Amino acid sequence: MFRVPTYISRSSIHGIGVFTPVFIPAGTVIWTLDTEVDWLLSAADLEGFPEPYQERLRGYCYLDESGFYVLCGDNARFMNHTEEPNCDDRGGASTIASRDIQPHEELTCDYRAFDVESRGESAEPFVRSA
Repeated sequence: MFRVPTYISRSSIHGIGVFTPVFIPAGTVIWTLDTEVDWLLSAADLEGFPEPYQERLRGYCYLDESGFYVLCGDNARFMNHTEEPNCDDRGGASTIASRDIQPHEELTCDYRAFDVESRGESAEPFVRSA
């Protein structure tokens, strides 16, 4: 769940992105996993949804180290991948601002830092359907 104010808008990276209306200093925790908001789904849970819902949900999930698909319950599901992100997700269950983030700047991440399925692939597969 985001710990900073956010909004969604059109992204120059891909479709829709998540932005912040406020200045965020480097080192600020901007997101933490919160099971009251974020869903942890097993592969069987995900497969239990009928199509086209399963595919739609999968487009917004990531596979964590413990084998669960995480579906962020807030705007975090709209974060886009970039090779030079302004957010650092290598802390496991939290994300920090890797540098100062200006008001109305898009919040970005490197999917390979937290999505097991994205590791070792080119940037092309990181584009999630919106």
